[in-house]
Amino acid sequence: MAHRPKRTFRTRRADSSDSDGAEEPAAEPREPAKLAAPSPEEEDPPPGGGRAEAAERPLRGRSPRGRGRGRVWASSRRLRADRGSGVPDEEYGTHHASESVDDQSSSSDSSSSLDEEFSSLVNIPDAAFIQAARKKRELARAQQDYISLDVKHTSTLSGMMNSSDEDPESEPNQRERRIPFAPKPQTFRQRMAEETTITNEETSEESQEDENQDIWEQQQMKKAVKITEGRDIDLSHSSEFQTVKKFDTSISFPPVNLEIIKKQLNTRLTLLQDTHRSHLREYEKYIEDVKSSENAVQNLENSSNQALSFKFYKSMKIYVENLIDCLNEKIINIQEIESSMHALLLKQAMTFMKRRQDELKHESTYLQQLSRKAETSANESLAIDENTQRILEELESRRARRRQARALSENCDHQEGTSSDDELSSVDMIDFQKSQGDILQDHKKIFEDVHDDFCNVRNVLLKFQQWREKFPNSYYEAFIGFCIPKLLNPLIRVQLIDWNPLKFDSIGLKQMSWFISIEEFMDNSVEDSQKEDSSDKKILYTVINKTIIPQLTDFVEFIWDPLSTSQTTSLITHCRMILEEHSTCESEVSKGKQDLLKSIVSRMKKAIEDDVFIPLYPKSAVENRASPQSKFQERQFWSALKLFRNVLLWNGLLPDDTLRELGLDKLLNRYLLIALLNAMPGPEVVKKCNQITAYLPEKWFTNSAMRTSIPQLENFIQFLLQSAYTLSKSEFRDKVKEIILILVKIRAMNQAESFIEEYHLDHLKSVINEV
Repeated sequence: MAHRPKRTFRTRRADSSDSDGAEEPAAEPREPAKLAAPSPEEEDPPPGGGRAEAAERPLRGRSPRGRGRGRVWASSRRLRADRGSGVPDEEYGTHHASESVDDQSSSSDSSSSLDEEFSSLVNIPDAAFIQAARKKRELARAQQDYISLDVKHTSTLSGMMNSSDEDPESEPNQRERRIPFAPKPQTFRQRMAEETTITNEETSEESQEDENQDIWEQQQMKKAVKITEGRDIDLSHSSEFQTVKKFDTSISFPPVNLEIIKKQLNTRLTLLQDTHRSHLREYEKYIEDVKSSENAVQNLENSSNQALSFKFYKSMKIYVENLIDCLNEKIINIQEIESSMHALLLKQAMTFMKRRQDELKHESTYLQQLSRKAETSANESLAIDENTQRILEELESRRARRRQARALSENCDHQEGTSSDDELSSVDMIDFQKSQGDILQDHKKIFEDVHDDFCNVRNVLLKFQQWREKFPNSYYEAFIGFCIPKLLNPLIRVQLIDWNPLKFDSIGLKQMSWFISIEEFMDNSVEDSQKEDSSDKKILYTVINKTIIPQLTDFVEFIWDPLSTSQTTSLITHCRMILEEHSTCESEVSKGKQDLLKSIVSRMKKAIEDDVFIPLYPKSAVENRASPQSKFQERQFWSALKLFRNVLLWNGLLPDDTLRELGLDKLLNRYLLIALLNAMPGPEVVKKCNQITAYLPEKWFTNSAMRTSIPQLENFIQFLLQSAYTLSKSEFRDKVKEIILILVKIRAMNQAESFIEEYHLDHLKSVINEV
């Protein structure tokens, strides 16, 4: 804080100050209390009287330093006393500070040290502020309540002074008024103006002191006057004391040359480069922060995806659980309906088989009796029971209907015995259709109360396809490809309830909706398509192995009739599609395939043993082609030849050894060849031999270097040579060429050449050379 500078005052005339000062007692130092604490009458002196009295009163028996300290102490006591009475400290502090200033101005011999100490302790307000504080105090006394904080002194300084002079009763007590003994002192502004006029001729140092004085006074005024809200105190006059600092041209700067400027520029450039490098480092750091933030955002997005993944997995879990519960509940109904349909078809197949065997038995018995009766007595009629008569009549009526149907279709090349005797009576047909319709109605009701998402193969696969597309890793890690066939098994079995692979017009597996859906699901697999062991690539093969092949096996074992060419052809078509076109996963279908093939071989063996019967009759009975014995023998031969053909149709599906055993050993050599040996040589025998050769698989004779036929045909070759020799001496010599062609076709080249050379049939050598 700046110290108060020394003031210069003009000398005043001491008119009555000597008398006043003489009247003061000499023992003033012994009464410091009175000096320090004046009476209430002295608190509010008139504007002029107090200062004149204080200025003219001489100091006796006390040093100026001690007097100043006593007044300061007294002022502080007044401040504390006024605070206790509820008057603001600023008002009392400023008022008593003004009195202290007047007292010090009257002492011309006080030292500068006393002034500095006093100025550091007392704030000097102006006259306007003192009048305002006095007015406020008077209002508080008049109201006897408190000093209001919102009192605004809107009147000017001159107005307040006039009101104070004109109103003699403004003073609270007449005893407090002081009689002025000295001229009215000048105002603060007047003194400051006078001092400014005197000091105009002083040096620059004195002007600096005046400036410091002004700054000091402003600081003191700011400390004395605290401007708060609600007070409107005009301090515009303080701006008069503000001084504007001007640039001092007398200040000299150091000399400047090019080197100094260059050095400063280099220094500045170095600092800028350092700053640039630091900014680059910060930029790189910010780039890294941006990257880390992007990674954090991506991680957060992934964390949100985890919530979606959890939601999807939860929905799939609920879906699979509901699907399994639904299938577990419906599998019982599926098995019941499936068993009912198989039982109905089995009953029909057993009916045909039993009827054929019964008819064969009764007809054979009747013909045997007829042959014996013909040998003993031709005049007596043969007595037969009613049951046999009824069976034979029904059999003959069915044959008549078939002949009539062939005549309408102009199929004149048909041989008796090659047709499938599977006609039902009208009553039996109605019962069968009614039972089948009831089963199909129950079949439609299985999933009538189930949503398509749980009973439709396509919809089920779409659910798992969504899993495979959204989360392929978890899909393949869960081995869903191995689970799907088990889930689809009941649904596929429902669609196969009305499917009969033995019917000639039955729908193929590739045309079924479930087959197409599975193929589409496999084609849309995102896994490596070159992986043959892919779980999705094995879905169709697993379904065929676990669902289709067991169905076919049941049909083969219990329903298939090997004597029926239509059933055999249809069955071979389905089996060839399954066993050949879908044999890439050999390890997966090997067990089912082997079971199916074993069932096929077993069923054909049973048919050969139970259904093949070619009776032998005397030549007298056979020579007459219109006799019942001859017709029966012809029918049974062609029936056995049809079974021979049906067996060899399995070429490519069954091993060659198995086919040769069944077709050549069991049928040709045991039944057909015996019937041929018992027949009369002629065109009919050659025709039968040609038919047998036509049914033999061509791949058995594709080797051009082959000169000798397969061993199982040795007996058949000898029969052909014997028949050729017989025909060469009869009227049917032209049939010998056909026999030679048969030998060439079955690759019996050596036997054919030997026969031509032995019997000098040189005209037939060209036949061998053409082949």
